[in-house]
Amino acid sequence: MSLLKWNQKYAVGVKALDNHRNTFIGILNELHAAMMMGQAQSVAGPLLLKLKDHARDHHSTVERMLETAKYPGLAQQREQHREFAGKIDEFASRHEQNDPTMYVQLLRFMRDWLHNHMLNEDQQYRPCLNERGDC
Repeated sequence: MSLLKWNQKYAVGVKALDNHRNTFIGILNELHAAMMMGQAQSVAGPLLLKLKDHARDHHSTVERMLETAKYPGLAQQREQHREFAGKIDEFASRHEQNDPTMYVQLLRFMRDWLHNHMLNEDQQYRPCLNERGDC
């Protein structure tokens, strides 16, 4: 059972970015499935690395597009991306310290952040990146 499922309401109308979002959801669901099978400890390390790499690529792509589009909320997006990266670094550190409480907290953080960020923050720049270019 998936923790979070892709829904078109998460889309921003840019295929590459929507594919990135779907990948984030896939990573979250991989960790959830591993936890359900009691394999969180062995799977979390590689998934955290995958998550960090994917987030870095996605965030740099988004920021580049928003900069090109002269999106006025770019600084806020950058700050949110930095906060996300910092939080993932914290979870990675806790994983390295064998903190078993971090898995459920990571799932909750990821689920809530993805859901809220995709539905609220990212939807604000949607018009700026679509055909109209309304920034």
